[in-house]
Amino acid sequence: MTSNTRRIDVDYLARVEGEGRMHVSVVDGVIEDVEFSIFEPPRFFEAFLEGRPFSDAPDITARICGICPVAYQSSSTQAMEDAFGQKVRGPLRDLRRLLYCGEWIQSHVLHMFLLHAPDFLGYESAVHMAADHRDIVELGLRLKKAGNAIVTVVGGREIHPVNVKVGGWYRTPSKKELEALVPELEWSLQAAKDTVRLVAGFDFPKIEQDFEFVALSHPEEYAIELGRIKSNKGIDIDVSEYNDYFEEHHVARSNALHSIIKERGAYLAGPLARYSINFEKLTPMVRDLALEVGLGPTCNNPFKSIVVRGIEVLYAVEEALRLIDAYEQPAAPSIDLDVKAGEGHGASEAPRGLLYHRYVVGGDGRILKAQIVPPTAQNQLSIENDLRTVLQDSLDLPDDKLSWVLEQSIRNYDPCISCATHFLDLTVERTSRMG
Repeated sequence: MTSNTRRIDVDYLARVEGEGRMHVSVVDGVIEDVEFSIFEPPRFFEAFLEGRPFSDAPDITARICGICPVAYQSSSTQAMEDAFGQKVRGPLRDLRRLLYCGEWIQSHVLHMFLLHAPDFLGYESAVHMAADHRDIVELGLRLKKAGNAIVTVVGGREIHPVNVKVGGWYRTPSKKELEALVPELEWSLQAAKDTVRLVAGFDFPKIEQDFEFVALSHPEEYAIELGRIKSNKGIDIDVSEYNDYFEEHHVARSNALHSIIKERGAYLAGPLARYSINFEKLTPMVRDLALEVGLGPTCNNPFKSIVVRGIEVLYAVEEALRLIDAYEQPAAPSIDLDVKAGEGHGASEAPRGLLYHRYVVGGDGRILKAQIVPPTAQNQLSIENDLRTVLQDSLDLPDDKLSWVLEQSIRNYDPCISCATHFLDLTVERTSRMG
């Protein structure tokens, strides 16, 4: 009796947020093993923080990621302020949301146009795609620049903003500085609509997953930097209760901790989760466009994450315009802090999903303990589940096309942004054995 074994091994992935590998084996058309592992260097930042002054947290954690530093700054400042029993409100808080809108725009657009769209259009990279679709690439670059401009004006510079501090800001921008952003954001509003319609026209594999979505939810707005943690299957908790419901554990194949819901397992964070939990909090214009392109109030197809990202770009542009219009420069750039011993929790919605921070601070204001749970760690098991589903539906494909769809499946999650060509270097070993 002859047995056919198909084996896919990836030993090393160089990524901005970590290192990883993938292993797949299929015997006689039956999936035998699927493993996706991420090795996360940012984990070391928890140790770097111990003994440092609380005020260092926003700047140190921002270095975890060059694409979403605002997310780390937002969660860290929120957690520190929680430890001291204080909150930032009014224009100071609105500026944080505006800064986050800038990050959502630039990060989502970078992924959509330069990393993910080539998968759907059949190109090896955005560079190759630009030869035939220069207009698409130029649209993406201009949209990304609009997001970067927000981060520069509010945060002090495009990458690793330097204006964020626990308690507020080192400096607040003037109304005039923010209003200078308006003309390009008004252009971006229509460009974002065009983007949603463009990506919604891609061909998507017909895959529906029974995800447990987990995201922040706010009673009055589409959650970005504040809210309670909710799931579509019953979780509704304060951010401080995170560790009561979620846990990280080590698996032998990876140095990265895998996050699960206690006694339930894998869950999904990110655009699909935010959108499906908070659809009604989108503005009427954004909801109408989502329905126009066929999304519906819930999306369970991971390949359509590119469409949901487009919806979030449109929301972020509209929200940025609203915040700028309502802004009045505050009298002081930050609140006075009552530094004391305590434990604080913070969570915000990074472009890739929920980002949780917890700090224990001593009476002298120094950090005694730090816990950081990034979105990529939370999504690892969902990525594996998707790979298994996609693989099962694609076993009849030849190696090159199978590689393409598996890479595309991983890129649905935007787990990292260091390579605009291939997510995986794929090697396929086909063997036959007599049994």
